[in-house]
Amino acid sequence: MGGNVILQAVPLIIVLGVFYFVVILPARKQQEEHKRMIASLKPGDKIVTIGGIHGMIASVKDDVVSVRIGGDTKIDVDKTAIARKLS
Repeated sequence: MGGNVILQAVPLIIVLGVFYFVVILPARKQQEEHKRMIASLKPGDKIVTIGGIHGMIASVKDDVVSVRIGGDTKIDVDKTAIARKLS
Protein backbone atom coordinates (compact mmCIF):
# COMPACT_ATOMS: atom_id res chain seq x y z
CA MET A 1 0.00 0.00 0.00
CA GLY A 2 2.90 2.43 0.72
CA GLY A 3 4.39 1.79 -2.72
CA ASN A 4 1.07 2.69 -4.32
CA VAL A 5 1.16 6.17 -2.74
CA ILE A 6 4.70 6.73 -4.03
CA LEU A 7 3.64 5.73 -7.55
CA GLN A 8 0.76 8.18 -7.39
CA ALA A 9 3.06 10.99 -6.26
CA VAL A 10 5.60 10.52 -9.08
CA PRO A 11 3.55 12.39 -11.76
CA LEU A 12 3.01 15.31 -9.38
CA ILE A 13 6.73 15.50 -8.63
CA ILE A 14 7.53 15.44 -12.36
CA VAL A 15 5.04 18.24 -13.07
CA LEU A 16 6.47 20.36 -10.24
CA GLY A 17 10.01 19.76 -11.52
CA VAL A 18 9.08 20.81 -15.06
CA PHE A 19 7.24 23.87 -13.71
CA TYR A 20 10.35 24.89 -11.75
CA PHE A 21 12.69 24.62 -14.73
CA VAL A 22 10.29 26.20 -17.25
CA VAL A 23 8.77 29.03 -15.17
CA ILE A 24 10.54 29.75 -11.89
CA LEU A 25 14.21 29.41 -12.87
CA PRO A 26 14.04 31.71 -15.95
CA ALA A 27 12.04 34.31 -14.01
CA ARG A 28 14.63 34.29 -11.23
CA LYS A 29 17.47 34.74 -13.74
CA GLN A 30 15.65 37.64 -15.41
CA GLN A 31 15.08 39.30 -12.03
CA GLU A 32 18.79 39.02 -11.13
CA GLU A 33 19.77 40.43 -14.53
CA HIS A 34 17.43 43.40 -14.00
CA LYS A 35 18.96 44.05 -10.55
CA ARG A 36 22.46 44.09 -12.09
CA MET A 37 21.30 46.50 -14.80
CA ILE A 38 19.75 48.84 -12.20
CA ALA A 39 22.97 48.78 -10.14
CA SER A 40 25.09 49.63 -13.19
CA LEU A 41 23.16 52.77 -14.21
CA LYS A 42 25.26 55.90 -14.66
CA PRO A 43 24.78 59.39 -16.12
CA GLY A 44 24.67 59.34 -19.91
CA ASP A 45 22.95 55.93 -20.19
CA LYS A 46 19.88 55.87 -22.44
CA ILE A 47 16.96 54.12 -20.78
CA VAL A 48 13.27 53.25 -21.17
CA THR A 49 10.94 53.35 -18.19
CA ILE A 50 8.17 50.88 -17.48
CA GLY A 51 5.73 53.55 -18.69
CA GLY A 52 7.52 53.75 -22.05
CA ILE A 53 9.31 57.07 -21.51
CA HIS A 54 12.64 57.23 -23.33
CA GLY A 55 15.38 59.41 -21.93
CA MET A 56 18.98 59.80 -20.84
CA ILE A 57 20.13 59.62 -17.24
CA ALA A 58 21.27 63.00 -15.94
CA SER A 59 22.12 61.91 -12.39
CA VAL A 60 21.82 58.91 -10.10
CA LYS A 61 20.98 59.13 -6.41
CA ASP A 62 20.19 56.37 -3.90
CA ASP A 63 16.86 55.09 -5.25
CA VAL A 64 16.04 57.92 -7.66
CA VAL A 65 17.32 58.65 -11.16
CA SER A 66 16.97 62.03 -12.83
CA VAL A 67 16.10 61.43 -16.49
CA ARG A 68 16.41 64.05 -19.23
CA ILE A 69 13.51 63.44 -21.61
CA GLY A 70 13.96 66.36 -23.99
CA GLY A 71 15.83 69.63 -24.04
CA ASP A 72 16.10 70.83 -20.45
CA THR A 73 13.14 68.74 -19.24
CA LYS A 74 14.06 66.33 -16.46
CA ILE A 75 11.95 63.97 -14.41
CA ASP A 76 12.84 62.04 -11.29
CA VAL A 77 12.10 58.33 -11.60
CA ASP A 78 12.43 55.54 -9.08
CA LYS A 79 15.17 53.10 -10.13
CA THR A 80 12.73 50.21 -10.06
CA ALA A 81 10.65 51.96 -12.76
CA ILE A 82 13.43 51.53 -15.33
CA ALA A 83 12.57 48.71 -17.69
CA ARG A 84 15.76 48.52 -19.74
CA LYS A 85 18.93 50.26 -20.79
CA LEU A 86 19.37 51.01 -24.48
CA SER A 87 22.69 50.32 -26.18
